[in-house]
Amino acid sequence: MTEKVKVVTLGCEKNLVDSEIMSGLIHGRGYELVSDKEDATVIIVNTCGFIDAAKEESVNTILDMAELKQTANLKALIVSGCLTQRYKEELMKEMPEIDGIVGTGDFHKINEIVDEALAGKKPILVGNPIFNYDQALPRRVTTPRYTAYVKIAEGCDNACTFCSIPIMRGKFRSRSMESIIAEVEQLAAQGVREISLIAQDSTNYGTDLYDGFKLPALLNKVSEVEGIEWVRLHYAYPGFFTDELIDTIASNPKVCKYVDMPLQHSEDSILKRMRRPGRQQDARALIEKIRARIPNVSLRTSLIVGFPGETEQDFENLKQFIREVEFDRLGVFAYSQEQDTPAARLPDQVPDDVKEYRANTLMEIQREISNLRNGHRVGETVDVLIEKYDGRNDVYVGRSQYDAPEIDGEVFVKGTELKIGEVTKVRITHSFEFDLSGEVVA
Repeated sequence: MTEKVKVVTLGCEKNLVDSEIMSGLIHGRGYELVSDKEDATVIIVNTCGFIDAAKEESVNTILDMAELKQTANLKALIVSGCLTQRYKEELMKEMPEIDGIVGTGDFHKINEIVDEALAGKKPILVGNPIFNYDQALPRRVTTPRYTAYVKIAEGCDNACTFCSIPIMRGKFRSRSMESIIAEVEQLAAQGVREISLIAQDSTNYGTDLYDGFKLPALLNKVSEVEGIEWVRLHYAYPGFFTDELIDTIASNPKVCKYVDMPLQHSEDSILKRMRRPGRQQDARALIEKIRARIPNVSLRTSLIVGFPGETEQDFENLKQFIREVEFDRLGVFAYSQEQDTPAARLPDQVPDDVKEYRANTLMEIQREISNLRNGHRVGETVDVLIEKYDGRNDVYVGRSQYDAPEIDGEVFVKGTELKIGEVTKVRITHSFEFDLSGEVVA
């Protein structure tokens, strides 16, 4: 009987790419990929271990899947990803339901793990995370057919005191430009029109392989691939945001005028304890430069509240900072005290209820800012990538270049016979807190 495999992905887009590669390898092995967990004889849970909430979700998902051994056809439960890289011994000890474990640097050996788990061997394959995938590995893209993520680098060298990514993903290591372009060409041949380039630290791309920062050159090369219409950049570390990168985003018509640049905080004392680059005046100067040289840019950032030692005054200053800067998009996270990170050992840890209050307060402020900035779009004509048709409300739903998949707003479009996965021009007529609506321009 052919084994039926279900892959469950938790966490970030980088994890999603890993799952898609595992799915490609599994399919190539002759196993059948299934979407319903009840049908699966093998389940792979690709976990996230970034913060406490993600760890809890991962553990609960593993336990939920384990119950299928009693009620369904499940023979083997395999766990992969960041949680296994950090806690392989604890997982195997505390959760005997697990039949195999594979780490972040070994997921390309998933078929060996599946075979051994089905043979009852309880394999554990968690080595140093030094692997970089390339275009030669098969990949089963699970995002809508017109959009895909491409990892341009793995790991991180920045050593922020709150972050466990280097522990789970290893040192920063760029993929070669040739490998990335070859993968984009493969995706374009499959009908992908939007490429989102991702890495934990994308602006540092190429410094370990070439003679300096090569992200601008990469953006230009990706945009030259036939069939690609949008190139989107994620996780641009502010310390390496060069003038050349700004000019490339501004001048290349296929590069989305969208900057996803996590700042994490505004206050110098907090940034110093976080071991983040620069200080508030540097962030303000960079933001001003980006907005001056990239007309109509959409600027996203993420912030951490409740970092050890964050005072009420620090938080009041942070509130004022986001009111003054007016980010188009904002994500807010309550600080999570991560084991084995320097910040976990800092004094003056902030109580959980205070962290949650501060996170909610910032998002309420951002709702007002987002509503205001969206209002500035009314009257503009923008390109919209159509993603679905909402028959109940008789509108198409899509995204502009100013909105990333899954995390940002949508554009509701009045029109007829629009094609899913194609870009159409839309005149914005109404704005809301996070979304826009408009009508097709003839």
